[in-house]
Amino acid sequence: MLLFKKKFLDAIRRGEKTQTIRLWKHRLMRDGQRSYIPGVGYIRIALVQQVELDQLDEEDARRDGFASADALRNELQQLYREKLAAGHQAYRVTFRVLPADEQRK
Repeated sequence: MLLFKKKFLDAIRRGEKTQTIRLWKHRLMRDGQRSYIPGVGYIRIALVQQVELDQLDEEDARRDGFASADALRNELQQLYREKLAAGHQAYRVTFRVLPADEQRK
């Protein structure tokens, strides 16, 4: 399951937010995996890649629902302050919301 702040749910439903950056001690999801977002429904994970926060670019920001790469990095720094200090790795998780006919499978 992937949890998101309420402010992102509409953009996910519309297919505008198709990526999230997560900090994990080790990789927790895999390419092709089916997962669930409360308030949205089932998703398919397209790709999970390790990434360095300083390598995030404007395209990452757009796919993640942010106006700029700096805004994305700032949010991640605030949200994951403790995990960053503990040495957790950043992962780029790209996904798509499954159509209604695949939600029940």
